[in-house]
Amino acid sequence: MASKPKSTTSSSSASAYVLPQFTPKDYTKFFTAGALVATLTHGAVTPIDVVKTRIQIDPELARHSLFSGGRKIVASEGPKGLLTGFGPTAVGYFVQGGAKFAGYEFWKKNIVETIGGPENAIPYRMPIYLLSASAAEFFADILLTPLEATRIRLVSDRKYATGLVTGFTRMAREGGIREMYAGFLPILCKQIPFAIGQFTVNELCHELAYRNMSDERRRNISTIHKGFIDLGSGLTAGAAAAFLSQPADTLLSQINKGHGPQGSMIYRLTTLARQAGFRGLFSGLGPRTIMTMGLVSGQFLLYDTIKHGEWTSTLSPINLV
Repeated sequence: MASKPKSTTSSSSASAYVLPQFTPKDYTKFFTAGALVATLTHGAVTPIDVVKTRIQIDPELARHSLFSGGRKIVASEGPKGLLTGFGPTAVGYFVQGGAKFAGYEFWKKNIVETIGGPENAIPYRMPIYLLSASAAEFFADILLTPLEATRIRLVSDRKYATGLVTGFTRMAREGGIREMYAGFLPILCKQIPFAIGQFTVNELCHELAYRNMSDERRRNISTIHKGFIDLGSGLTAGAAAAFLSQPADTLLSQINKGHGPQGSMIYRLTTLARQAGFRGLFSGLGPRTIMTMGLVSGQFLLYDTIKHGEWTSTLSPINLV
């Protein structure tokens, strides 16, 4: 078990917040915790993600619900059809989850430190949450993009390859870096709003829950009460993340399927958006919202459990209230 990082204590007016001085070993732990929770949660909802993606790109499933679409896929492809793309999902979100959670810890802590400590950062907490989430997600998406492209190709074309290795190597061989990162801009448009919804809304929900609590009540809050606050915050953050990122998620599926005109990525995205219309851009929002509510709440609960008792987490919104 890693030793606790050395800390410097700020003013008591900032809720007696302790600004931790994380070491590389700590960030390795954060990466591992984020990688594990992202892999577990994304892997668990692979069947929902398969149905959601097929609803977005398959005209025959466009008007189906999550359950009717799932039944149709099972009827035509068998139960294994719902696990298509599990390999790239697990590997992609292992590296992306680790980089995102560790990155959020890194950027939030360093931005607070740059501003002059927690007391000075309190009035700017919203921009801090937004910037930290956006920066962390940007670098995480560099790792995720080629694996997400492979996953979507496998889901949309069952004959493309037999799995992660064959699909990844075929895409690298036939399309190279250009094809593997063809979806980088749309994935940024999808994942950065997702991260903003995930982290910022979670922070704000916790802030609302704890705002009227005394310091003594916060310290003595029961595990069950804290668990309900964490769960409710995570579910709300998941719904927000789904809504904010849905249009780009739909366009990403279309891009990786090979749809749209030739030209710059911005031109392709705007053309596909016009063709889809408002309703088309939000196709599959229902099943995706269910999926992301489970994903986000599960990730925060597991991440907090893994870290509990070892560090004072900069993820805690109480720190800047």
